[in-house]
Amino acid sequence: MAQDWARPFVHWEIQAKDPAKARTFYSAMFNWEIGDGRIANIPAGIGAPEPGPSGHIRESGSSAFVPYFQVLKLRESLDRAVELGGAILREPFDLPTGQTLAWIADPEGNQVVLVQQ
Repeated sequence: MAQDWARPFVHWEIQAKDPAKARTFYSAMFNWEIGDGRIANIPAGIGAPEPGPSGHIRESGSSAFVPYFQVLKLRESLDRAVELGGAILREPFDLPTGQTLAWIADPEGNQVVLVQQ
């Protein structure tokens, strides 16, 4: 079995009730070049660690900042979240780019996305 390792922060998401307003704010505030579309991608930017976590803004019924953490074994990580008082919000699903994602909540209800490469 592979040695366990620290889970890196790999991506982030800004959920916004008004994504156009959020796009305007964040592009002006941080000089971000934000893409168009339902999921407006935001590259890591100049000076970020390579390859750097990037992010995106998407419309949501609530406002939130959602971190994405890479894990070695997704199912084991989901089970551990529940054991530690969290909850599974969305079961694993595959992206066309090859990653598998799942949503959990910490004991306070904060959303966290787990990413298995």
